Amino acid sequence: MHSSHLVVTGVPSRPAFVPELSHSSGWISILKPVKQEREFFDPADVAWAAALGVRGVTEKVLSTGDGPVLTRLARWEPGLDTVEAGVIRHDYIEEVYLLEGDLTDLTLNRTFHAGEYACRPVGMAHGPYRTEAGCTMLEIRY
Repeated sequence: MHSSHLVVTGVPSRPAFVPELSHSSGWISILKPVKQEREFFDPADVAWAAALGVRGVTEKVLSTGDGPVLTRLARWEPGLDTVEAGVIRHDYIEEVYLLEGDLTDLTLNRTFHAGEYACRPVGMAHGPYRTEAGCTMLEIRY
């Protein structure tokens, strides 16, 4: 069985690496950068900015990588809904941890609250969503 594991080097300002497995031997053949590496820092030092293409969402991008790879705090304003966007599917894995507020999945007719977590594989259908009070979430994409 082959698997890849994230290996963080622990040195600030250097990219983190994920091993790529050789198809023939199963051994690590090369190291590929995944996302920037950051030692502990205070996210309060990162300004909230409007999320591109999503009205009513602000974000603090904490770490980025190639393509959609990122870690961010996302804040949805009270009353926001994504009905116009419909059901959402991504070409990346997405993990979400609700830090505060509420988030209702309108397809499931279920409301999630702070402390709840989701892990969505590539292509998993989810949403659309609505938040009454607003919410803040930690989102990890890879």
